[in-house]
Amino acid sequence: STLLWKKAIQDLQANAPFQKLRRNILLLLQLLALAAALFAIAQPERTVGEATSARHVIMIDRSASMAALDGSVQGSGDDALTRLEAAKQAAIAQIDSLEEGDLFGADAHEAMVIAFDTTAEVVQRFTPDKARLRAAIESITQTDVPGSIKEAFQLAQAHRPRARSTDDGPSESSPETPESPEASGGEAEGDAGVLAGPPQTFHLFTDGRLNHLETFLPTAADSVIYHRIGDPLTTNVGITGLRAERAYDQPALCTVFVGVQNTADVDVVAEVELLLDGVPTAIRSVTIPARDSAGVTDVQQDDFDETDRIEQRREPGRSGVVFELNLPERARATVRVRTDGDVFATDDEGTIIIPPATQTSVAVVTPGNLFLTEALAGLPLAELVTLTPAEFEAMTESGEAERFDVVVLDGLLPPGTPEGRALAPGRWLILGAVPGSPEGVTDLGEAGFTRFLDWKRSHPVLRGLTLDPVRIGKARRIEVPETSAAEVLAETPAGPGIIELITAEARAVAVLFDVAESTWPFDVGFVVFFASAIDHLDAGAALETGGSSVRPGEILSQRLPLGAEGVRLTTPDGGEVELVAGRGGRVTWGPVQNRGVYTLSWRGVAGPADLVEGGPVGERATREIGVNLLDPFESDAAPASEVALASQIVSARSQRETVVRRYWRWLLLGALAIIMLEWYIYNRKVYV
Repeated sequence: STLLWKKAIQDLQANAPFQKLRRNILLLLQLLALAAALFAIAQPERTVGEATSARHVIMIDRSASMAALDGSVQGSGDDALTRLEAAKQAAIAQIDSLEEGDLFGADAHEAMVIAFDTTAEVVQRFTPDKARLRAAIESITQTDVPGSIKEAFQLAQAHRPRARSTDDGPSESSPETPESPEASGGEAEGDAGVLAGPPQTFHLFTDGRLNHLETFLPTAADSVIYHRIGDPLTTNVGITGLRAERAYDQPALCTVFVGVQNTADVDVVAEVELLLDGVPTAIRSVTIPARDSAGVTDVQQDDFDETDRIEQRREPGRSGVVFELNLPERARATVRVRTDGDVFATDDEGTIIIPPATQTSVAVVTPGNLFLTEALAGLPLAELVTLTPAEFEAMTESGEAERFDVVVLDGLLPPGTPEGRALAPGRWLILGAVPGSPEGVTDLGEAGFTRFLDWKRSHPVLRGLTLDPVRIGKARRIEVPETSAAEVLAETPAGPGIIELITAEARAVAVLFDVAESTWPFDVGFVVFFASAIDHLDAGAALETGGSSVRPGEILSQRLPLGAEGVRLTTPDGGEVELVAGRGGRVTWGPVQNRGVYTLSWRGVAGPADLVEGGPVGERATREIGVNLLDPFESDAAPASEVALASQIVSARSQRETVVRRYWRWLLLGALAIIMLEWYIYNRKVYV
């Protein structure tokens, strides 16, 4: 009978149209697990800031200013982070926030890493592998080279995939074999079928102290994020100029000029110390004025949609120190500036090699020019010899001409320099003759009467000269293309009147008209020109034999005595590089990455500014080369609040503003946990 009652109750329940759900914790847990799974499929996320593309270009600045010790807000002293270390940490955080691929069809975001200063290199090509991206970022090392965005952007655009429009629709081409003749990422001129590749997000991890920002031209679909690194309140005192000069009439008297700048809002008292060959020699106290008043300028550009506010940099305060020395011998002069609380040490020291005091030996090769011999007769020269062209050619063949530091050629080109060939090795002051190609100088014939229009008043050869009164009776019509090795020093309506040529083996100043057919010999500036030109040419020779100062990012190039063998370069950190002297004894290496003193050594004859050192394998000649930052822009170390690109102004933002937080993984883990709990409760009810 009880079975019949049970059957009746079941029939009644089945026929009831509406029934109230009974309380069941298992059903509730199953619904929660289902909800979590559905939300995970929707992939909820939280993005602070604007949306970015799936391709990210991580550009990390490793230039000199990134060595400033203000990367950590809490850090100070030995605990402070450099800007580069802070940039690497921020870049790794950005990598960690990138979207990963999943089983529901979402593609993983990919990134590439570029490290740059003046040059740039791809540390890691595009990849979604976060471990490889982190390792690439960690491998970036500091340099002392000034910062420039130009090559980094060109490199990034060269790795952008291209899309070509065809009858079947757009198709992508490999970034390794771009079909566009340009690497700009935009439409190639003259090829309407080449379209921009997929949009990219450029992440600039830098302090904004960059040159050539106007060359950064992303496409309209790209986005640029400027991650400012460093403390905006950072100030700096550093050395921005360093040179040594010997008195022309008393070469034993040497003057060392030191330029310093201050970016603080108040005057700063600094001590500048001079060391000769490592021995403290003199110290000067200097008050460097504060930087000028700040300002913000409203700028309207055609490519901008609205008026943007662009930061106007405040000009640093500048001052200088002069050390006067009685120094007839060669010396390594090191200058240091000392202030309290300086976080940027790269520009606090500079070194220059001062060649020994010598007077110039000059040969004048002329068929007969009274003006020329009279102008040179009053100069304080070690030797002045007047030769005919035949006599000088004979001395050249015998090797005797090598004793002359500078040779003045009247209406002639150097021996062994046929038309269309490079200048012969040496230091030449050429009057009334035109050097031809490959220097790129073309003589188009006579131009008649003319005068000077303009000249480079800051050049050592023409400094302090006035060429307005000079009248030229028989000028030459000269053409110098932009690609020429010649630098135009003075212009006439017919073209260049005075040029300078610097090649691997020769240095020359050429006056391209006959001075005897002008009023110049009757002007007092004529004698001043000869003194300056000879001093400049002789100083150039000294610079190439040890008195040079190279800047980071430049090629180290030196001319060694002929016959030098076993050439070795020692870097400031103790590393050694084997070099081979080329034609004329020229050795090159670089670009130089770090400041300091580099040492060349070789077996063979030593130059006038070189040393001779003994060792286990015999005597070796050595030459020191100072490498110094000396960059006022890079020493202005305060991070920029914005960067002005070619088509937009990008304001700085902190790293936390661009972190993307995604929650689908946590939701799936929650759903799994709920299902496990539901299983546990069910089993407890079954067996209890």
